[in-house]
Amino acid sequence: MYTIFAILMIITSVLLVLVVLVQNPKGGGLSSSFGGGAGNQIMGAKRTTDFLEKATWTLAIVLISLSLLSNFSIPRKTDIDSNSIKAQEQIDEAIIPNLPTNSAIE
Repeated sequence: MYTIFAILMIITSVLLVLVVLVQNPKGGGLSSSFGGGAGNQIMGAKRTTDFLEKATWTLAIVLISLSLLSNFSIPRKTDIDSNSIKAQEQIDEAIIPNLPTNSAIE
């Protein structure tokens, strides 16, 4: 299960990098290539930047969600060895001696 999350996170990261690289920080980017003089294209300049911004936010949210969800699928050792518990109890008894009770002092 953890492997599936890792693969999905890698794919999402690569897509996020590609979407961010397509954008131009000054507003040109992919929209200036397609928009040009024809403002009534199917994906004109304004629509392209809206799409790229929505894609960036969506991929970022998906990546964060996958990161948080992968925490629950990390394999953990759940079996606690009873011998180690007994050994720890013996160590604790050896370190902390039994103190006398109040009735023994009187």
